[in-house]
Amino acid sequence: MADIDIHRAHHLGIEDARAAAERMVADLGRKFGLRGEWRGNLLAFERPGLAGSLAISAKDLRLKITLGFLLSAMRSSIESAVVEELDRLFAAKRDTKKQPSPATAKKASPPRKRGG
Repeated sequence: MADIDIHRAHHLGIEDARAAAERMVADLGRKFGLRGEWRGNLLAFERPGLAGSLAISAKDLRLKITLGFLLSAMRSSIESAVVEELDRLFAAKRDTKKQPSPATAKKASPPRKRGG
């Protein structure tokens, strides 16, 4: 069973998601000695005390990490770092024409005139 299990939707498409996954492993590899290997659309990675996989599709990803005894004590900080990296690399390339939220739209409307 994975110590960290994250499922997240994205809007990158398969090619951009794969490129983001490669950047993630390269960044983490430089920082923590992590090595990864692609098996289809599954990126398996490991280092002493940690093993995991990142499965990607055109619309979502699933990250599973199993920590060894020593690293399990740092689970929350590792998970926070991983989530931050996912947020940075898998940020959706959303439509640049953002629609205002209902709360924002109400604030942006001009004030009503009182009386007649």
